[in-house]
Amino acid sequence: MDPGDLDLDVDRIGICQACLSLVSTPRDAVKMTPILWDEGLREPALAAVRKLGDADALTDLEAKGGRCKTARAIVMHLARQQEERARRRWKAMMN
Repeated sequence: MDPGDLDLDVDRIGICQACLSLVSTPRDAVKMTPILWDEGLREPALAAVRKLGDADALTDLEAKGGRCKTARAIVMHLARQQEERARRRWKAMMN
């Protein structure tokens, strides 16, 4: 599953932006994903994976929640999305 196919928008889901900003490596994702999962990522992630129809990813999320590789991949994707948007805002502000 490619997390980019899930149509999750970091600015529209209820997760802690400050917590997400701490994720820059897979090791960070291992630590932060369970926290983000419990604090608002669970429902949007499950809904997006159901909509995508990826049975393996859904099974992974339902069995292990924020401690699975699928959830970590989603968090890494959202962290990259957040960083890219922050970079664009910074560039726009500096122009």
